[in-house]
Amino acid sequence: MTQRHLAGARLLAQGLVAEPRFTGPAAAARAFGAHQGQDVAGVMASLALRTGGELEAVLAAFDRGEIVRGYPMRGTVFAVAADSLAWLTELCAAGPLRAAISRRGHLELEDHHLQRAQQALEEIAAEQSVPGTGRGVLRRELTAAWEAAGIRTDQGRGYHLLAELISAGIAAYGPWRDGETAVVLAESWLPAGSDLEGAFNGERTAAAAELARRYVTSHGPVGERDLAWWSKLPLGMIRAALPLIESELESGFADRDGRLHATAEAARGGDGERLWWRPGLVQEYAAAEKETMRELLLPGFDELLLGYRDRLYLMDPERHRALVPGNNGVFKRSALRRGEVVGLWSRKGTAGKRRLVLEELEEVSPTQRRRFEKLFAAFPYTAV
Repeated sequence: MTQRHLAGARLLAQGLVAEPRFTGPAAAARAFGAHQGQDVAGVMASLALRTGGELEAVLAAFDRGEIVRGYPMRGTVFAVAADSLAWLTELCAAGPLRAAISRRGHLELEDHHLQRAQQALEEIAAEQSVPGTGRGVLRRELTAAWEAAGIRTDQGRGYHLLAELISAGIAAYGPWRDGETAVVLAESWLPAGSDLEGAFNGERTAAAAELARRYVTSHGPVGERDLAWWSKLPLGMIRAALPLIESELESGFADRDGRLHATAEAARGGDGERLWWRPGLVQEYAAAEKETMRELLLPGFDELLLGYRDRLYLMDPERHRALVPGNNGVFKRSALRRGEVVGLWSRKGTAGKRRLVLEELEEVSPTQRRRFEKLFAAFPYTAV
């Protein structure tokens, strides 16, 4: 059984229904803290869907240096506001960075390889890492430079070198160029003073509180364990941070259908976990409930699906297995109706003649399918 009312509240909080909540793509990226971004076309669509549906505005925000992609947490690529990447990476990426360093031996990489790789990157990227004018370095260009410097990039070495340099705060993925986000030097591309020291005087609990505020107000209703899973911050740090922002939030409990209540006793059939959300969300959902139940097409790695420790509020286990076959971490694109996943979708055909392919996981009526077709025609695709 799905929790459609919890899904509806989260759809509204995430800006996927009703009037756009965010003034633009950079504001959306900042409000979320981070958007899952290993599928570059998908994250571009995710940001566009939350800001009026215009893909060009998202690409322009990357080009201006307002949004970047990096490895701020979980050893995974995320799209992040440029003024947030440095401090967020310092706060959350230490564990994955240590794990990456420990894997060097398996790839026959040593410290001097990383040092030489950084030097080569700095040599070719310096002039291309000025926001507004720089166009970054394509990965094939960087790979060629590393090979010319005597650094092997085969068998995953190139990917590892770049991921480790980004996780260490040396580089980032910046402007949109030739179907990818090109590599730039973080020191010159990211705003000055946006590291942990500059933004929070080095106070990790204050930084964790800011991340918690962004996560709760963009993803909520959520519990502390959702934030711990999403960020991989220790529960102890999260519990120290939440009191710093609780006056800015509302909280309560969800019943078995996902409706929110002030007390656990009133939330019949719920699990008793306290949830947090942005002020006014309950009232907004009461007014917009019908709108949150409409059809929606999402890219494969959208925060509505990947932003919570338990995705079964949107679907049953059987549909989850179809969404992530083999639980291998590769998410198919989802079609939603009435706050639940009812199908998987893809596109076929040549450019200009694309057609929707909808795999039904629940019955979809002809009228509903026509609505999905209309959403497909307006979906914000990149050229990749």
